[in-house]
Amino acid sequence: MAESDVKVLGSWPSPFVLRARIALHLKSVNYEYIEENLLESKSELLLKSNPVYKKVPVLIHGDKPICESLIIVQYIDEVWSSAPSILPSDAYERANSRFWAAYVDDKWFPALRGVLVAESEDAKKATIAQVEEGLVLLEEEFRKLSKGKAFFDGDNIGYLDITIGCFLVWIEVIEKFSEIKLLNETKTPCLLEWADSFSSHAAVKDVLPEADKLAEFSVKLRAKFLKARATSK
Repeated sequence: MAESDVKVLGSWPSPFVLRARIALHLKSVNYEYIEENLLESKSELLLKSNPVYKKVPVLIHGDKPICESLIIVQYIDEVWSSAPSILPSDAYERANSRFWAAYVDDKWFPALRGVLVAESEDAKKATIAQVEEGLVLLEEEFRKLSKGKAFFDGDNIGYLDITIGCFLVWIEVIEKFSEIKLLNETKTPCLLEWADSFSSHAAVKDVLPEADKLAEFSVKLRAKFLKARATSK
């Protein structure tokens, strides 16, 4: 199937959309990017392509939609199987990568999002503590997996790099608003260096959103979330 048959439905502020785009860039796959404005409405194509969750990203390969960012990354790695490989070739290492990816999405990211939408200082401090605790765990795992090299997967960007790296600009925004350094020389020196390597990689740098633009968006997103929360009370 021709690469021109590949489309990504996405929204520029979404870290999960970045996962799909970075994976495609690593594999040198040409694709059409279709922007969705999720603060306003969802397109018919999105609702048709992802009728269950109705959210981005969606990878459309030919006429077949693939949903959920980590599933999309795995699909890309399997369909375009030429080097560089995204998932580890060893079965145990693949399982370990999936474990930490699940931890990031199920436990760590909700805490990161909680910092943005916390209504009180106490709630904000509690979620920041959870984020920092998670980053310390990821720092330890990075030291084990990278073996002194630039990325979780060693010399090349891999599954965990994509899984975690997509949140780097959001971390920068939260650091700015909270006047803290989540990534720092004291607790996460390896992740701090990794973040620079990841963000400057050729497959990544052109798709990362601008921090100032994302900060403006985050203010609108927070207002919308708090309004919805107040309405539901």
